[in-house]
Amino acid sequence: MSMQIYDEVRRHGEEIYPHECCGVLLGHFLNEEGRPVNEVEDAIRAGNTRTDSAHNRYHIAPQELVRIQRQGRERGLDIVGFYHSHPDHPARWSPTDFAEAHWLGCSYVITAVEHGAARQTNSFRLAGTREEDKSFEDESIEVTGQLDPGLPPQQAKTELAGDPGPPPRQAKAELAGDPGREPRPGRELAQSSPFAAQ
Repeated sequence: MSMQIYDEVRRHGEEIYPHECCGVLLGHFLNEEGRPVNEVEDAIRAGNTRTDSAHNRYHIAPQELVRIQRQGRERGLDIVGFYHSHPDHPARWSPTDFAEAHWLGCSYVITAVEHGAARQTNSFRLAGTREEDKSFEDESIEVTGQLDPGLPPQQAKTELAGDPGPPPRQAKAELAGDPGREPRPGRELAQSSPFAAQ
């Protein structure tokens, strides 16, 4: 994803704090050197319709999800993932996140927002072939663009990977894991159930 999209996802979490933000990632399912990759072209904000516990759960209304999916198709884009924030909690998936994740092959991006400031952002790919054998796998996030106009692009990418380097914005992301993803082109909206997650 671009630095602009990455920053927007994190900013959304800061703006909605102390509640969870949520949104949809549009893009393409690719295969790079035999490795499935979700390429994110846009992040679409969604409303968190949870009124009972919006500080630690989110829900995207099915009607809104269908609308976003249609908008994506008009632009030649698929739903390749979802994002949400964890206010004052780590950027790791919770049992609720797992139970309510249904889009196999998609990326689930979580940003920890501590006292209103975005900290760590991680991504987890929902692997498996059906609901019964699904699992979350850590995956890396490749952010394109420079963190600092004075840095060459390769050095900027290294900073995001968590390598020691120039301090500006290095803590932006500490991402690790297997970047493999399962392509699911042409996916239909398979679930009408709401997405509630922590």
